[in-house]
Amino acid sequence: MTDGLVLYARSRTLPRTVAALAATAALAVWGAYGLNAYLDPYRQIPVVALAPLSAAAVIGASLYSASDELDRTAVRPWWRRRAAHLLALTACAALLLPLAVLGHPSPFGPSAMVRNTLGCTGLAAAAAAVTGARLSWLPVFGYLSAVYLGSAGPRGALAPVWAWPVQPAGSRYAWAAAAAAFLAGGALYAVRGARPEGARG
Repeated sequence: MTDGLVLYARSRTLPRTVAALAATAALAVWGAYGLNAYLDPYRQIPVVALAPLSAAAVIGASLYSASDELDRTAVRPWWRRRAAHLLALTACAALLLPLAVLGHPSPFGPSAMVRNTLGCTGLAAAAAAVTGARLSWLPVFGYLSAVYLGSAGPRGALAPVWAWPVQPAGSRYAWAAAAAAFLAGGALYAVRGARPEGARG
């Protein structure tokens, strides 16, 4: 059992992925250091949005399987391992990234970082199942870029839903949207796995 887990971790380059998440958190801490968020809490939005995007890209890349055909013919169902893989890395990112904004009296503090980590990872997991793990970062990047550029003073009742990455941590609708993205994306990946590279149709 232990040997199987070690082999699985190596095949998905999990040690390197955890190291990359730690480096992402360190860069986020460095990036947040000079923001002077006490002058304007909205200065934290780039870090609270971009750090989870980077972490999701790292996690999404780790969902790649070099032996997809063997995975699909395995006797034991793989959805449990896929789900555990995704949950473990998401938990790691959700523990590390809030360090960048810890202690800031801001509406975009640790809670917003955790929310965005969940939402971005869910989007990356869904993208891995649809487009493949190596390109799983692209839809997340496109969505967050559109939200960031188009959400200057978002208006309307649905703004907290579609613009959840840039909403204050206390927004219940933003939390609901991010949680839904994580649950739906995680479930899709756990059931289907990452799309094989080069697959068509």
